[in-house]
Amino acid sequence: MKNITAPFDKETVRSLHAGDTVRITGTIYTARDAAHKRICEAIAAGTPLPFDLAGAVIYYVGPTPPRPGQVIGAAGPTTSGRMDAYAPTLMAEGLSGMIGKGERLPSVIEAMKAHTAVYLAATGGAGALLSHCIKQSEVIAYEDLGTEAVRRLYVEDFPATVVIDCYGENLYRTAPEKYRR
Repeated sequence: MKNITAPFDKETVRSLHAGDTVRITGTIYTARDAAHKRICEAIAAGTPLPFDLAGAVIYYVGPTPPRPGQVIGAAGPTTSGRMDAYAPTLMAEGLSGMIGKGERLPSVIEAMKAHTAVYLAATGGAGALLSHCIKQSEVIAYEDLGTEAVRRLYVEDFPATVVIDCYGENLYRTAPEKYRR
């Protein structure tokens, strides 16, 4: 288990390898496909972004509303493939980490290698448990998207597994092969 801090610098990203388990502490952002589309449109138009992408980590999540006394509701990962059309553009602007679940397209993996980024998986179905690692939550952009608005989160000991590292190693490919033998 590695303890790492977000945002991720390039040294941290290079130190991570497919199969590593990590606990993340620091600032991460939420964004799903509608927010990704708007961020990419802002990049294309040269307009200000809702947050600095340099070293940023995006968690693909649309949390449920918080219950009284909670910072956030259930916050489990969503399927990452819906962001594949946008992820290379964000990585070219400095995005260093993505957290979600599921496979990524080869174009995303190539962008990860080219821009030194990492893809981590959070445990699907564990949104209520993961929410306990989220200590602060603030909507910072696209409030009209509701649960899919961009949020700045402060997390402590957020558990994840490195699925695809910046070298292109892919746990979704190597792990099944290991167990077939």
